[in-house]
Amino acid sequence: MIEIIPAIIARDFEELAHKIAVIEGFAAWAQIDVMDGVFTPPVTFSDPTQLRELKTNVRLEAHLMVADPEKCIDAWLDSPVERILIHYESTTPAQLHALIRRGEERGKDMGIVLKFETPVSVLDEFFAEHPSLRSIQLMGIAEIGYHGHSFEQKTLEKISVLRTRHPGGIIEIDGGVSEKNIPGIVRAGATRIIAGSAIFSADDPSRAYDMLVQSAESEA
Repeated sequence: MIEIIPAIIARDFEELAHKIAVIEGFAAWAQIDVMDGVFTPPVTFSDPTQLRELKTNVRLEAHLMVADPEKCIDAWLDSPVERILIHYESTTPAQLHALIRRGEERGKDMGIVLKFETPVSVLDEFFAEHPSLRSIQLMGIAEIGYHGHSFEQKTLEKISVLRTRHPGGIIEIDGGVSEKNIPGIVRAGATRIIAGSAIFSADDPSRAYDMLVQSAESEA
């Protein structure tokens, strides 16, 4: 089954809550993009303690685009988010191994994110050490931190390579996805599609979401 997950970039909790309300009723999950202005601009909502105030049935995953995530991981582990995605490039491999173990011990679904230029071969040691590691997110754009960039076609080859190395895993694609390119992304082996501007910039976000779902299901 192919999942479409709206990606939320929010300046503060109020904007986050508003965007969650927009997708309530048609999206099962939302991805919160968390940026510190150091690993990547801009600075966004980053206080997981406020998530306890959300009244929503939407399940949450956090995409941590922050430097040294080991400094903030405990707050996210204590939050309502069910899945935490950490960039391979944001810390050392040793720290990333430790973060995955800590998250899994706390019952979180932990995942790794690769920037567009990072080869999937860096994941081999993580698959070997963490058999339960399932979620890998590939960035489909060269410059992260903003919605609306064009999808890099070379990402399709990375998806195929990763699917070969991680046959039973979940591959998420984030950045530049649209109704037109989703079929190719799904054919390459992706199982989760992260969409931001394609949903929130639409006149009718619900209809835009449905069109993305239909596009994905046409190749599933």
